[in-house]
Amino acid sequence: MDLETGFRQNSSKRQSWRTVLTLAYQSLGVVYGDLSTSPLYVYKSTFAEDIKHSETNEEIYGVLSFIFWTLTLVPLLKYVFIVLKADDNGEGGTFALYSLLCRHARVNSLPSCQLEDEELSFYKKDIVSPAPTTVGARLKSTLERHRVLQRFLLVLALIGACMVIGDGILSPAISVFSAVSGLELAVSKEHNKYIEVPVACIILIALFALQHYGTHRVGFLFAPVVITWLVCISAIGLYNIIHWNPHVYQALSPYYMYKFLKKTQRGGWMSLGGILLCITGSEAMFADLGHFSQLSIQLAFTFLVYPSLILAYMGQAAYLSQHHVIESDYHIGFYVSVPEKVRWPVLVIAILAAVVGSQAIITGTFSIIKQCSSLGCFPGVKIVHTSSKIHGQIYIPEINWTLMLLCLAVTIGFRDTKRLGNASGLAVITVMLVTTCLMSLVIVLCWHQSVFLAIGFVLFFGTIEALYFSASLIKFLEGAWVPIVMAFIFMIVMCVWHYGSLKKYEFDVQNKVSVDWLLSLGPSLGIVRVNGIGLIHTELVSGIPAIFSHFVTNLPAFHQVLVFLCIKSVPIPHVKHEERFLVGHIGPREYRIYRCIVRYGYRDAHKDDSGFENDLVCSIAEYIRTGKAGSNGAATAAAAEENLAQEREEMAVMGTPSTYLGGVHVYEDGEGHSSSAGTSELREIKSPPVLKPRKKVRFVVPESPKIDQSARTELRELMEAREAGIAYILGHSYMQAKQGSSFVKKMVINFGYEFLRRNSRPPTYALSVPHASTLEVGMVYNI
Repeated sequence: MDLETGFRQNSSKRQSWRTVLTLAYQSLGVVYGDLSTSPLYVYKSTFAEDIKHSETNEEIYGVLSFIFWTLTLVPLLKYVFIVLKADDNGEGGTFALYSLLCRHARVNSLPSCQLEDEELSFYKKDIVSPAPTTVGARLKSTLERHRVLQRFLLVLALIGACMVIGDGILSPAISVFSAVSGLELAVSKEHNKYIEVPVACIILIALFALQHYGTHRVGFLFAPVVITWLVCISAIGLYNIIHWNPHVYQALSPYYMYKFLKKTQRGGWMSLGGILLCITGSEAMFADLGHFSQLSIQLAFTFLVYPSLILAYMGQAAYLSQHHVIESDYHIGFYVSVPEKVRWPVLVIAILAAVVGSQAIITGTFSIIKQCSSLGCFPGVKIVHTSSKIHGQIYIPEINWTLMLLCLAVTIGFRDTKRLGNASGLAVITVMLVTTCLMSLVIVLCWHQSVFLAIGFVLFFGTIEALYFSASLIKFLEGAWVPIVMAFIFMIVMCVWHYGSLKKYEFDVQNKVSVDWLLSLGPSLGIVRVNGIGLIHTELVSGIPAIFSHFVTNLPAFHQVLVFLCIKSVPIPHVKHEERFLVGHIGPREYRIYRCIVRYGYRDAHKDDSGFENDLVCSIAEYIRTGKAGSNGAATAAAAEENLAQEREEMAVMGTPSTYLGGVHVYEDGEGHSSSAGTSELREIKSPPVLKPRKKVRFVVPESPKIDQSARTELRELMEAREAGIAYILGHSYMQAKQGSSFVKKMVINFGYEFLRRNSRPPTYALSVPHASTLEVGMVYNI
């Protein structure tokens, strides 16, 4: 089932109950793996050192009361019933909230935005300007005027992203390590420490080594494993409640939280860092919203995950309330409350559940990295789509092995759940705080609700999360420093890359060449037009890049058909195929110079094979065929000279070939000529020879009186140029800070950005370009 495309929109009203229940079942394996394994380590982390058990049950009841109300208020109330409604056209996560704010308040950090982008279907959805007299309108105006606030908003989103990456390192470590801690019961105490760490490391290595196969190959096992685990812990919890302490339900009263803090004081406050781990993985409900529907996630959590977790924690509390004099049992944690007859089966199920939960957070980390890269905040990385149907399932080799090494390092370095819990807890609560802050702005700017409602949201949930944040931060030296250091490193990388990318774009804009310069090249330099299509990649959406003028002045020749190609991201999750391309002429029609802007959302899959060439050429051909070129392309040279001061290019929205109805079609090898019935012209256009065989492409130009002779001539020249082959002119720029720049700027540009650029992946389109058809033009950018 195609979860990514079939159920992207949260239109639960139109979905049948069978569909909703199917999605709810599937969400259990993807969304709740991490959250459902938290009973493995919550009590163990809480009772580690900060609070000591006594012969009374006040501490145990107090911890259970905190767990119950934390699970009820944060995952259930905040995420399930409030935050899930703040979807960005069906997508969720930190960047979805940031994307919503970018569109409603025009605070987008991407420099290449155009007015045409605001005409995209998903861009305009549900955007209504607030009344000018409202607080929301004043807040919107303030954000749009002050660049400092816009940068702060971006930094806030990046902090959340960095902490998600940190969680992707720490959650697998603590989940797997806690799961294998049950081996303590099977070996002698003096050999415990020699078994847990190696077994956990072997499982982690296997987990990361299998990532390149993709989730979809074993995904069908995920939901049954998590369901089995939830049924298992709830049954054990129910057994413990009935057998050991049927009155443990009294601890659900918030009064026991007050008694707990009053008695334990500072130690109880510090132990909140362990209690916090009960909501690890809650953010996944929002982050993975794009794969499922809102209603399916709500049903799965409310009617299965939530009650199972409550029963599991109550059962552990019931057992501990009758065994608080056994010192070693506190060290073992979860498994000691499991009846001996089922410990081994539970151990196996727990390890499988930990692997499933780790898989979900690793995949989520890949998605975050991809979104950061799309928004120009992370260096280029190799993105492999492991499923042809579910575009959200991706694999990033460099990030995968980096995560594995860091995960093994913290597992071997800490060797206990206490410090791993301290580190993981801080990462989790920081992401939640970022979500709360961004959500308060969404309430005012996007939902147009009262500012008092937003303040109430921040005060209520922010106070709860700030309490847990302070308890986690106080343990800085006991493990909490790890996510801070990792987030700081990733933050530096993101900020340096974003700053360098912005400066590079600003240099391109300031040094771009006018269209008039291009039109005057012929008589001044004796430009020669050679056969074929010249494809010049640029980040500019208007004007001629300086790198092309650098090329032409040194080699006064370019191709019969010239295409300035800009591949850019827009601040929406998906761009429809019907709106993928923006195509227009540069200069008079007879010059055969085009601009093509290809737009992708931050969740879209980029084509990186020869199919992209076909889509590109066909979009230009369809642009010519439909006559949309007329208003701009039919302009005469005299008219162009008359408007020398104006550099306006009219662009037309074009789709991919699959969206054309009766227009220019693409056929691959093996399709007979019979498919061209009713056409007046059929021409086979062969791709240029490369090392691997490429598919042949045929244009089919339908017989229509609407296509005038000039358009047919232009199409014929385009096809002849395609037959001659496509040459790629790629810029190879080097950046260096100007003389007199500050020391910090020199460090950032000359060392930081240049180091990242040299060691990052080139754009995906460049990877499939044959070397024989590539020409790189070097240029130094003095920033």
